Amino acid sequence: MALPSAFHERLQDMENTRNQRLSLLQAEKEMQVRKSQVLASRLANIRSMEQRCFLLDNKVALRNYKILALKSEIENLEGRLETGASEMRSLQSEVEELEELEKNKDSFYETKRIEMKEFKDNAERFVVECRIEVENLRQRVNELRSSFLELKRNNRNSCDSEISTAEMRKSELVAAKENLDRRLASNHQIKAQLQKQLQNILVTQAQERSKPPSQSVGGVGWPLKKQNFDQGLQ
Repeated sequence: MALPSAFHERLQDMENTRNQRLSLLQAEKEMQVRKSQVLASRLANIRSMEQRCFLLDNKVALRNYKILALKSEIENLEGRLETGASEMRSLQSEVEELEELEKNKDSFYETKRIEMKEFKDNAERFVVECRIEVENLRQRVNELRSSFLELKRNNRNSCDSEISTAEMRKSELVAAKENLDRRLASNHQIKAQLQKQLQNILVTQAQERSKPPSQSVGGVGWPLKKQNFDQGLQ
């Protein structure tokens, strides 16, 4: 009886040992499962972090590309700005030159207008004086003609010398009248030329003012001088 009892105890101890080992193995297995889960979770986190790092690297590369593109655009804009500033300085200088030319042109036109006005006033004054002189000469010719006819009626056979003198005086007066007529005709021609030139100057001035600012201002001719008119008066 002692042997089966000992054997039974031995079996019971072995069963307990097996159960303990099974328990330990189960606990270790559960621990390995938890460790595997933790490891898998950490691996998933690592993969997620790697994915995020990859995305961040892509974003950084994209940002760097955008930064380079913006730098290139900024350099291009700076070059265009410098070119624009240079063109602006050039245009400003050209505008100042055009303003100076405009001032000189206005001064030139004003001077020529004053000269034309003075010349026209002198011509008109000369025409009036010539007309008055012609009228006086006509009156004198009429008076001499009346005196000559009266003398001719009263003293038909007297004083041939006086008749010759009167005829000579008449011839002189007729020649003076013809000279004045020629001078008047010349003065009318000069007046017509002056009016035509004044009209041409006004048309040229209107055309110059209608031109764009980039075109240069040309001079205006003055072919007919006052000296010619003074020579005509002489």
